[in-house]
Amino acid sequence: MNIAAVPGQTKAKRILQYVLKSGKVSHAYLFSGPSGTGRMALALAFAKALFCTAGGDDACGECLECRKFEHGNQPDLHRVAPDGASVKLGQIQELQREMAFRTTSQHRKVYIMEHAETMTVQASNSLLKFLEEPLSPTVAILLTDNPLAVLPTIRSRAQIIPFLPFPPEQMLQELVNEGQPHLLARAAVHLASGIDGARQLIQQNGFAEMRNVVIQLGKEGLTRFTAAMITAQQRLFKTELGEQSELFLSLLLLWFKDMIHFQAGRQEKMVFIDQSEWIGTHAFAHSVDYWVECMEHTLEAGKRIAANVAPQLAVEQLLVNLQEG
Repeated sequence: MNIAAVPGQTKAKRILQYVLKSGKVSHAYLFSGPSGTGRMALALAFAKALFCTAGGDDACGECLECRKFEHGNQPDLHRVAPDGASVKLGQIQELQREMAFRTTSQHRKVYIMEHAETMTVQASNSLLKFLEEPLSPTVAILLTDNPLAVLPTIRSRAQIIPFLPFPPEQMLQELVNEGQPHLLARAAVHLASGIDGARQLIQQNGFAEMRNVVIQLGKEGLTRFTAAMITAQQRLFKTELGEQSELFLSLLLLWFKDMIHFQAGRQEKMVFIDQSEWIGTHAFAHSVDYWVECMEHTLEAGKRIAANVAPQLAVEQLLVNLQEG
């Protein structure tokens, strides 16, 4: 894949193509943004263009170096991923040995590091020394969704390339074009930062069922307290879905937000579009302030779970709060 073919991220691609066209290639880049926004795809496309011998602001796809890259035969490209929970000192030392091999070569070497924020202190210090004193022409591409967790001295030596969340409308169109279920896609694009994350969510076991549970509880939770408590117990906490309380609350937030969208005449922005008739009948039964309060109760339940309150207890308290208004 070339840079131009990577979906979205217009600003990031513009920066990288200017770098290539001007020849002002830095020794380190920090690709910073939420997971699923195409950081790895653009890192690989940029690396391919760096090896391309045709010049210009993108890989030509035809020269020997491009063909080697496309067939996975580029010996001067190295990739580093966390070993377990972190990138360790031994991995950086091994990278340095790999990059030092054939130091007489004038060919540029490139390495891509995933989850750079997970580097241990020792690994970070070792990488810093490597950035300051490379043994050959080298470009580092560091990927992170938490730049503040990267050693400040490393951040200061790298050009930051920002990756922004994809607009939901753009992601939805792409997912639908590739044949993903429309109703699931409408929900997934509001829960993920990028197309890859949305696609993974759609394919996740239980996502479709969780959506159905949210619809049932969204309806019962406002007027049928006993029925809602039984549904939560039987369809949520007595099943594997009970382990995905964060997903449940995120979808429930979208349910209440749909009530506000309907009141405001923004039906095209609704997530639970298949429930338009029911929502249309009930959305005006309460004020916008009421629906906002329902969202606040839902967010509070998420905070309680994060504070180690049992998910079932937090959800049951949420249902009590919704019933009380």
